[in-house]
Amino acid sequence: MPDKTTIDELLTIMARLRDPAGGCPWDLAQTFSTVLPFTLEEAYEVAEAIESGSLTDLRDELGDLLFQVVFHARMAQEQGAFAFPDVVRAICDKMVRRHPHVFADAALADTTAVRAHWEREKARERAGDPGAVGAPVGVLAGVAQALPALVRAEKLQRRAARVGFDWDAIAGVLDKVQEELDECRETLAEHVDPTARVHEIGDLLFSCVNLARHLGVDAEQALRAANHRFERRFARIETGLAAQGLQPGPAVRAQMERLWEDAKADGS
Repeated sequence: MPDKTTIDELLTIMARLRDPAGGCPWDLAQTFSTVLPFTLEEAYEVAEAIESGSLTDLRDELGDLLFQVVFHARMAQEQGAFAFPDVVRAICDKMVRRHPHVFADAALADTTAVRAHWEREKARERAGDPGAVGAPVGVLAGVAQALPALVRAEKLQRRAARVGFDWDAIAGVLDKVQEELDECRETLAEHVDPTARVHEIGDLLFSCVNLARHLGVDAEQALRAANHRFERRFARIETGLAAQGLQPGPAVRAQMERLWEDAKADGS
């Protein structure tokens, strides 16, 4: 191995792993589809490292995510489609193209102008020609189906908002959330088709994402934070019950509720 760690070393390792003569049987058996779940998992582990505040964990998780990029690029190279340098070239070209205020002589005065240019450039790219508007495409085209549902809902809403399809004031969003909650309540009737419940819950969640967007809150991050709070508070319940020689269960519901409120009061 070379003394200085470079991307070339990682590419060499990947090539060895995929070498039909002496490579790793598991790596050789993989395809884009089978590697995809690991790629998504590594992206989430990067997010978890950031949330934990550990830069050591972040370094390691970014390495794992980079390996996923190299893995996909290697498989594409084997098929004669593209190689890792093509991936790097494409992203370099894209970043230069989307930052004319840095790499050219465009004048973009603030973050709002920068964002507007970025979105216009993305629209041209979706049309198939980075240098021209090209054929018309739908406003919602190109929002990845594989995104987490909350993230995708926000992106769809932002796309629609850019063409004026949005609430003018947050009061309308709040009313919509209440309307969807009332419609969910209506599905409690026994005769209601269970599918209707699914649809109404989906509409309620979608409207909650809209509320978060109007409040300037990232819905996905807000829910992740809520999950973490629930985990911490429930751990407090388990610890408190254990101190009394008890375990969680229906028989100790009252104690669990008290311990939950104690955890909330302590800011857990």
